[in-house]
Amino acid sequence: MEQRSFLPYLRTISLRVSDLTLYLRQVLESDLLLQDVWVQGEISNLSRPSSGHIYFTLKDEGASLRCVIWRSTAQRLRGNLQNGMAVEAHGRISIYERDGQYQLYVDSMRLTGEGWLYQEFLRLKARLEQEGLFDPERKRPLPPHPKVVGIVTSPTGAALQDMLNILRDRYPLCEVIVAPAQVQGDNAPLTITAALRAVCRQNPDVVILARGGGSLEDLWAFNDERVVRAIAECPIPVVTGIGHETDFTLSDFAADLRAPTPTGAAVAVSPDRDDLRRELSGTIDALAAAFGSRLDQLTGDLDEATYRLDHLSPLRRVENDRQRLDDLVERAKRAQKHILALRQARSQALAGRWAALNPLAVLQRGYAVVTDTAGRVLHSSAGLQAGQDVHVRLAEGAFDAQVTAAHPDQPHP
Repeated sequence: MEQRSFLPYLRTISLRVSDLTLYLRQVLESDLLLQDVWVQGEISNLSRPSSGHIYFTLKDEGASLRCVIWRSTAQRLRGNLQNGMAVEAHGRISIYERDGQYQLYVDSMRLTGEGWLYQEFLRLKARLEQEGLFDPERKRPLPPHPKVVGIVTSPTGAALQDMLNILRDRYPLCEVIVAPAQVQGDNAPLTITAALRAVCRQNPDVVILARGGGSLEDLWAFNDERVVRAIAECPIPVVTGIGHETDFTLSDFAADLRAPTPTGAAVAVSPDRDDLRRELSGTIDALAAAFGSRLDQLTGDLDEATYRLDHLSPLRRVENDRQRLDDLVERAKRAQKHILALRQARSQALAGRWAALNPLAVLQRGYAVVTDTAGRVLHSSAGLQAGQDVHVRLAEGAFDAQVTAAHPDQPHP
């Protein structure tokens, strides 16, 4: 559509509303300041129709300004716009001719003060990171079953009640120590560091540093170097839950664990009691199985020891020796009987031989033993002389005699 310029004719003609609106548009668009301007204000009346464009109003305590973000620009914006956000919008001023209302056509946007604060954030982050305050090796594991949980936050904020409710529901066994601190404003860093040191003196097992959501300026106390160093020097593991899930502060980098929200921090430090019940049940089952296995093993060892003791017992040896003694006694009796029988047989044999060789037995058959007066047995009549005295032994008794004549044997022819 061809646009006409009415600047030379304003004093000589009467304008229609559309012509005047067009003129005002040309005036605004010819002002270089209004074509490259930053405007501060608070977002209200935010609207996102299906076309993808964004419509809202920037307002302060004295005025309001209609704003438009075309879809192509809206797709490039960082973050999610919400009513109540304090922003700086950049763009050009023009008039929407149909309604005759001037408005800001936005091509970029940032949170109020974000440019300077963000640069300061990056500068301090780089310096502390170079010192090693954010090294992963410094991160400490959280205790699995903390007995005492310390919380550093505002005592009047909703975040504290949310965390207490989470801890009460998930892990009512733990004790909670609350160290109150300002979490926003110029004095916030000093109160946060003092609260951290105070709660650490109570020797908790883990510390939560938290606050609810807010703008970059609201969360700036947690980017303060004093707070970051206090977290790094804390002897107790620290979990941060600061702002919303998309908010990052330097305190998050220095902490042992960053949770997306305060309630997320409470969840991170507390085991769920249902999980604990299942873990305890599993431990009891495992303990019962181990106890049963150990009992079976000890029972087997006891049976084996009893068996060995029975076989190594002195009583068993006494019983064995007693039995051996009985065997030896029986063997001795049998040997004695055998020896006695042998001796009896030998005696009988000797008795028989003795009987056979006994002179008295010969005498029983009618023989006699003749000896001289000196007791020498006379075997031959030779040498006997008449009148010689002799002694005659008979089977029964003896007598003395005198040789009257000697008759020597004659040799056989």
